[in-house]
Amino acid sequence: SLHYRYLPQASYFPFQDVCTLLKHASFLVPLSQEHLVIKFCQLMHHLLNQLKVIMDEQTLDVLLNYTASALKMCSTWTHSDVLLALSTVVYGNGPQCHQHLSDLLGEDGVLLLYSAPSQPNMELRRVALNCMANICLRIPGQPPLDDQYRGVCFRVFLTTLQSPKPPNTDELFYCMVIQAALKGLQCCLSGGKWKFNGGEELGSVLAILKRLMFQGAPGVSVEWPAVLYPAPLPQYEGLSAPKSAEPQKPSEPPKDAAAKSRGKGKKTSTEGSRGDDGEEDDREAVSALQKGGGREGGRGEGESLSKPSAPSLYPSWKLNSSDSEFSDMEGNAQSKLRLNHGHVRQGALHCLLAVVKSVEKRTLYGYWSSFIPDSPTGGQPPLTLLTIILKDPSPKVRACALQVLSAMLDGSRQFLAVAEDTASPRTSYTPFSFSLATAIRELHRALSLALLAETAPQTLTQVIKCLAYLVANAPYHRLRPGLLSPLWKQMRPYVRHRDVNVRVSVLTLYGALVTTQAPFPEVQLLLRQPDSGSSSAGSFTPQDSALSWRQRDGTSSPSRTPVTPSQRSSHTHSPHILRTPGEEESSPPWLLQLCVSLVTQPREDQSDSEGAGTGGGAALEPSPIRLEALQVLSHLVRGYFSLAQACLCDIGQVSARCLGETDPSIQLHGAKLLEELGTGIIQQYRAENNVPESLRVPISQVVQFWSEVLSGPLNGVLQSEQHPMLQSSACDTLSSILPQAFAQLPDKTQLMCITVLLGLTYSENYLVKTAAVRALGVYILFPCLREDVMFVADTANTILATLEDRSTNVRAKAAWSLGNLTDTLIVNIVGVDFQEELSDMLLLKMLQAATRASADKDRVKSNAVRALGNLLYFLRRSQLTRSAFQRPLEEAVRALVKTVQSEATMKVRWNACYALGKAFRNPALPLDSALWSCDAFSALCHVVTSCKNFKVRIKSAAALAVPARRSCYGDTKRFSCVWRSLATALENSEDTNDFLEYRYSASLRHTLSQALLHLLSLSQSQDMPALGQSLKGLEAEGEGGGKEERGKEVVVSFLEDLTKTCEELSSCSAGFQKTET
Repeated sequence: SLHYRYLPQASYFPFQDVCTLLKHASFLVPLSQEHLVIKFCQLMHHLLNQLKVIMDEQTLDVLLNYTASALKMCSTWTHSDVLLALSTVVYGNGPQCHQHLSDLLGEDGVLLLYSAPSQPNMELRRVALNCMANICLRIPGQPPLDDQYRGVCFRVFLTTLQSPKPPNTDELFYCMVIQAALKGLQCCLSGGKWKFNGGEELGSVLAILKRLMFQGAPGVSVEWPAVLYPAPLPQYEGLSAPKSAEPQKPSEPPKDAAAKSRGKGKKTSTEGSRGDDGEEDDREAVSALQKGGGREGGRGEGESLSKPSAPSLYPSWKLNSSDSEFSDMEGNAQSKLRLNHGHVRQGALHCLLAVVKSVEKRTLYGYWSSFIPDSPTGGQPPLTLLTIILKDPSPKVRACALQVLSAMLDGSRQFLAVAEDTASPRTSYTPFSFSLATAIRELHRALSLALLAETAPQTLTQVIKCLAYLVANAPYHRLRPGLLSPLWKQMRPYVRHRDVNVRVSVLTLYGALVTTQAPFPEVQLLLRQPDSGSSSAGSFTPQDSALSWRQRDGTSSPSRTPVTPSQRSSHTHSPHILRTPGEEESSPPWLLQLCVSLVTQPREDQSDSEGAGTGGGAALEPSPIRLEALQVLSHLVRGYFSLAQACLCDIGQVSARCLGETDPSIQLHGAKLLEELGTGIIQQYRAENNVPESLRVPISQVVQFWSEVLSGPLNGVLQSEQHPMLQSSACDTLSSILPQAFAQLPDKTQLMCITVLLGLTYSENYLVKTAAVRALGVYILFPCLREDVMFVADTANTILATLEDRSTNVRAKAAWSLGNLTDTLIVNIVGVDFQEELSDMLLLKMLQAATRASADKDRVKSNAVRALGNLLYFLRRSQLTRSAFQRPLEEAVRALVKTVQSEATMKVRWNACYALGKAFRNPALPLDSALWSCDAFSALCHVVTSCKNFKVRIKSAAALAVPARRSCYGDTKRFSCVWRSLATALENSEDTNDFLEYRYSASLRHTLSQALLHLLSLSQSQDMPALGQSLKGLEAEGEGGGKEERGKEVVVSFLEDLTKTCEELSSCSAGFQKTET
């Protein structure tokens, strides 16, 4: 009654009532009544599984005790149902079952006994394996199973998959055993960090999974290796002669693990989470198999044997018989077996996906050749993931293979970066770079064929996603051109596909195309191509022919809707972008027009997977499509701004429309698009980019653009407290205004921007506070604002407040903004009025706050020390001599010295060295008399000779060369110490174990030489003996005039060599670059 009463109400189940019922029943049903025990176990399985009951600890302990006792006391014929109930009880509760795990998984544990390959009862073996899998299953948020028991289960699953099928065993039952073992192996690999033991364990697992990937595949007869090694050795992948129909050898591909119910009754759809395999019946695959064994809507039996498809790269799937050769019962059995074979292949691919996600990327790269072909197709090709993607009859299996391939490609950019085939091929040997390039080309070719052939929308989505991963990671600038153009054109028909997910994935792929190595010449040409009617129609021709390749008896698959001529002519892209034939050459890119139309225009027809439309009026495209279109627009603006700038106002209107909507996701993407537009304009006006003025967006147009944006819905978004992420994105948008344009905005608009940002720094949300303080750090550098003492003071007080925030992100951005503010102080150092108007107390607070921040985390510290250097340079003599500044001054310098000597990141240390050099530029600093000056010089001398990072050495050498007076270096001893350190550093300037540091060696030698020359220019006659001694390595001698003369001679000789070195290195220079963390 519990089931029928509460099942329709998915939002509420009486979990506590179910637990109470089961606990009470466990006391009422004695273990001696074995028929009642079976019924109770079936009830336990049914209730827990159907109602998805979350058990409390007491119920879990009671039911575990009951089932464990039943396994010990009841007859063997009951154990199947008892284990079924036990597997439901332990589902996801493995770590909480530690008291019983020793009895279940110990040396003589009942699960090990029933799951052993020697167990003759296949049903007991299957249920025991499934029980072990549920013990290993990890629910998100819970701790993983203890490694000891997980290792035991892993070895059992591995042994099961490696063992041959026992004689006289029904193949269907054996498939179910394999299925349970695969599920368990997947749970082991996904249940937390996993390390494979030994060098061959990973290879063994991969070999087993590769064998099972092709389980039941017609026409495949291969000598499968027991272990895959990380090397493309040909003997591991050779196709052998066809064998007998039923070989009983270990090398035979194991049969499928089928999805079956736990109990003796039928399995319902809600049992999937705790069932044997958790997978739905692949009905469409069964239908396709019964009709001919091909894919849905694919080739029939006769064609697979007599008419292989034109682009056939791999062995055709062949069926051993047709439906007419079997009786109804035999045909049903064959269909079930084929269905179970598909489930085994699917389970093996799920396991392989878990392996890919759990194994380190660089370890897995050695096995790529076993799953991805790295040679052009010729002769009998190897069996790889591409074989499954192109030839497997089940769409779910093909989708799984695509997921595995996507996971392998994800994050592989560094590995694939080696690929290159632009040079002429070698005949003597094949370089690794060429093999990788060939693999990329094979992936392009196979996935393009799969794109043409695929009819299942879910699998088609995976094909396009996989292509997006490939495009995002492949180094096309090192490959022969021509890979992206066919793909670009091939995708165009799918932008009007009936399935929403397919259209979203198409936009994702276009986004990957416009972001890969942008601006990429081939993509730039594709974007410039006009979207004429003939080219649009031509883009559908390959698709039409591909559809006919999949059509049989004049019918096509209903899952694909090719665009009709009327639909083609109705492709209106944007209401704002209308062009005449004469304007065709200068028209906006087709992709930009498409994205604008998807965001703003009503959809043309109702999609299969969209669901019901919204109220009255013309409904827009579904939200996922609009969001992805906005992302593609952002990618286009970022990578190809020169092409998008012609539509600046139109894109701005799209962004404004998005900001005015009620969906926060649409608003967020609209704000991001505005930020990209602003950033693109700023990049055009950077002097280092050398963009001719004629190609820039005119200042007047930029001012008009921002005036419209700032008078639109952006104000409301900035005050949308219920959506902090949207607020923070709007702050980033404000920070992307071109400084020259900001100066020409109306005063009230400027004041609005500043007031809003100052106010948002007091937000309760750290995201908003971070974005606001960063935007203030950008504004403080604007020429029109940096001379405004009131704005500088208000910004400084705001930054000082945020430096005390609890969030590290807020403090890091506040430190960056403080560094920018102190840069502004340095710019204004020539203005006496500015220095006098700025409060001494505010400067003191900034100095103390930066000193405290220099002891924070590295993200904060790197900019805090930059601010300290600027402040120490900015302070005037009148301020430094005040008693209030004496202690903070010493603490600030010692903070820099401590940072230079610390084990912080190299970026922090070279910023600290640069800050000391900046401080040394202040002539008011008492370098000759202050106690801290000795520590500062000592720290720099130590770093310039011992630091492994050459950039830190460069900054320290530059700092040592800053003081302009001899007295700043102190007495002769300190001066000679600085000299010896620089000379030693120059002598060892090429000694490093890190090859990456060699690129800085020339710059280091140049800086050291300049520093030595600077010291020589300041040196006095009493310094010569020490300098000569350090250069010639003389022993200390008694004092006398001869020593001074010899020292001068050595110094003059060294000076000649040093001058020559400086001339050779004159082209090298070292500069400090501020970087935002």
